[in-house]
Amino acid sequence: QVQLVESGGGLVQPGGSLRLSCVASGFTFSDYAMSWYRQAPGKERELVATVSSAGSSTNYVDSVKGRFTISRDNARNTVFLQMNSLKPEDTAVYYCYVRRWSNRYWGQGTQVTVSS
Repeated sequence: QVQLVESGGGLVQPGGSLRLSCVASGFTFSDYAMSWYRQAPGKERELVATVSSAGSSTNYVDSVKGRFTISRDNARNTVFLQMNSLKPEDTAVYYCYVRRWSNRYWGQGTQVTVSS
């Protein structure tokens, strides 16, 4: 079955960086676009970034443009989210996501906390 396992979250000071990873299994990874979502306490889950199946195209929510970079390694079935210049408002649980046909799959999430 489809599995998405995130890692790389943690506590970081404002202005710092983190790199999230998501290892996928149970499907042909290179056939599907992959996304990162986040959910802050008391807020709805929001789409942060998407990368196309080949990695040639990316999209970002306006609030992270110029600070976050999504990428993928199809040989390792892994998608990354490099987060630089982190702000307190980036604090959230970050989820890896794939839509495969009509089914949507989420990882378990990894906590990112930006605080001094």
